Amino acid sequence: MRKITFTIKRFDGNKDWLQRYDLPYENGKTLLWALTKIREEQDPTLNFTSACRHAICGSCAIRVNGNSFLTCKTALDEILDTFKTDDLKCEPLGNFDVVRDLVIDWKPKLEKMKVVKPWIIPKESGSPTTGFKQSEQEFQKIASPTDCILCGICASECTQLAMNQEGYLEPFILNRAYRFAVDSRDGAPEEHIRPVLENDLWKCVHCMQCVSQCPKDINLSAEVAYLRQETMKMGETQNLGARHAYAFHDDVKNKGRLNEMTLPMKTEGVVKTAMKRVPFALRMISKGKINPLHMPKEVEGIAGVRKIYEYAKGVDQP
Repeated sequence: MRKITFTIKRFDGNKDWLQRYDLPYENGKTLLWALTKIREEQDPTLNFTSACRHAICGSCAIRVNGNSFLTCKTALDEILDTFKTDDLKCEPLGNFDVVRDLVIDWKPKLEKMKVVKPWIIPKESGSPTTGFKQSEQEFQKIASPTDCILCGICASECTQLAMNQEGYLEPFILNRAYRFAVDSRDGAPEEHIRPVLENDLWKCVHCMQCVSQCPKDINLSAEVAYLRQETMKMGETQNLGARHAYAFHDDVKNKGRLNEMTLPMKTEGVVKTAMKRVPFALRMISKGKINPLHMPKEVEGIAGVRKIYEYAKGVDQP
């Protein structure tokens, strides 16, 4: 009989260890079914959270073989087919404190979320008695970000957060800032956006892990791009992130490619580049990785590149 082996990372508040459980394979089951069966039939001390079983409450997310999943939504067959193995390692979500076994602590994250004021700051045009009117188009701007169920998967997958938990905000917090900043009933979008800028907004590396693993298919990467654009409209154009973005924009528009020799100077300034980058640049030159005399020419088809820029100007923003 085919067996599925679950190796689960246990934690009792003091120490952690790996514990193995074997389950007979059953067709058409979910990851949550497997965890529940282990707890009910093999080990009642195993801790994990779940509630709605319909991908609504977001409470049952864990990591399996290094990737985060919502266990109630994820088919066991899908996992076995994805990883091509019957050995599954289950761990709590990454970038969270752990309470017990697969149970994570949300309290510090929710406290951290308050910095972006995740609530509507009403416009003067509305009131508790007359309410607020929204067009369908205005509602559609908040429809997708409101789908977030706070499952924590985006934070678990975030590569920037793995290195920078103190300074960077979790992707679901960025989503909250975006959701209220674009709400037509909100009268102070800057109060949601500025805290994001002050917490390393530009350090998102666009690895897309949060997007690819989000069980609600929320385009978090596009939300980050919007928040960055809004900070630039607020006049925040002299930070490293904004200057780097302008350098990319101008190089590609002018030549169709990046000039990697001048990119650091445009981003950090000549003095800082000389102080920080010259030794590294000299090593690159000595290894033949870069040519300081090379000045990129316009790529073939540069006219088409510039048409894309013109087209992008006319694209409707959220």
